[in-house]
Amino acid sequence: MAALRCTFTPFTSCHQKPSLTPKQFFPFNPSTPSSSSSSSTCNYPRNSLFNPSSQSHRLGRGRAISALVSEDSATGSLSSSITDNGFKLTYLEGNSWLWEAGNVKLLVDPILVGSLDFGIPWLYDATKKFLKNFQLSDIPEVDCLIITQSLDDHCHLKTLKPLSAKFPNLKVVATPNAKAMLDSLFSKVTYLEPGETTEIEGRNGAKVGIRATAGPVLGPPWQRPENGYIISSSEGKLTLYYEPHCVYNDESLKNEQADIVITPVIKQLLPKFTLVSGQEDAVKLAKLLRAKFVVPMKNGDLESKGLLSSLIQSEGTMGSFKELLSKELPDAKVLEPTPGVPLEIPEV
Repeated sequence: MAALRCTFTPFTSCHQKPSLTPKQFFPFNPSTPSSSSSSSTCNYPRNSLFNPSSQSHRLGRGRAISALVSEDSATGSLSSSITDNGFKLTYLEGNSWLWEAGNVKLLVDPILVGSLDFGIPWLYDATKKFLKNFQLSDIPEVDCLIITQSLDDHCHLKTLKPLSAKFPNLKVVATPNAKAMLDSLFSKVTYLEPGETTEIEGRNGAKVGIRATAGPVLGPPWQRPENGYIISSSEGKLTLYYEPHCVYNDESLKNEQADIVITPVIKQLLPKFTLVSGQEDAVKLAKLLRAKFVVPMKNGDLESKGLLSSLIQSEGTMGSFKELLSKELPDAKVLEPTPGVPLEIPEV
C-alpha cells in the first residue's frame, strides 16, 4: 500500500519512470528465454500461519493440481522446505512476503509488528485483514531480508528493529534509499542500484542471484529510483520478478525474462493521481518479461482508517485483469495467493 508516499514527495513525480539500463552481468542469466476486496475478516490460530479451512496450493507441470491437506499443514510453520528447485511463495498481506527460492528463504518488505501508519495515524492507519494473529515470532530463520523501497509500507521500522534483534547476523539486500534506516539496525547490508547484482548463499549452501531493477521515483525526477528485483536460484531454472507498485522502466527490462511475475493488478487511486498501478500496466509487464505465471498481490486490501484512507479508490478487478491478460498473453496462468498459505511453483 502506498497511501502516504505523496505526503512526502510531489504528486507529479511519484510515477516517473527512470531511464536506467541494467548491467548485463547476472550470475544465473535470467534474461535467457529458455530459463525457465474483501471486507471479511478471519482470525487465524495463534502461532500458526495457516487457516485450518484453507488448502496449500501447488502447481505442477503447468496446471493446477489438488493439494493434500493434513493436520500438520493446517497448523504447521513456515519452516517446511520445498522439495524441488522451484519457488514457494507465502503472501503475508500488504507488501509482505516470505519466499523460498530452491532452499533459500527470503523475507520481503515485512510488516509484522503493529500497524502501518507512517508515523501519522490520524492520516492513515492500516492493519491486516486475515493474518491478524500472525507475529514476528512465527517467522522461521531466514537467509536474507529484501527491502524494495524506503517508506514505511516497505521499510517498516516497527518490524525491522525487533527483527534485527532476533536475527542479528541477517543478510539484507535493499535500495540505497533505505540506508539511513537500515545501517543502524543491520551489519550485513548490500545496497543495490538498479542493474546491480548480488548473490545470497543459504545455510545449506544453496544460492540465489538478486538483481535490482528500476522502480518508482518517490520525489523529484533526479532522485534515485526505488527497487524491483529479479530472483534466480542456482539450483533451478525459474526466475521471479517483483516490484510492489507495478511501476517499471520498459528499457531496463527489455532484455530480461521472468517466469513468475508478482505484481498488483488492481489500481489504487487518489483524485487525479495513481498510487499503485495495475490492469493494463500489469499485462504489459507480464508480456514484456514473457511470464509463465502471474501472481497478483492485493496490497491495498487492508483494514484502514484515517483521512487519507477515505480518499483512496480502486480501479479494475481480478476478472478484468484476467480478461486483459488472456488476450495479450494467453498461455500465462494467474495464480491467486491466499494469505498465509504457501503457493508452490516447481520447475516445469
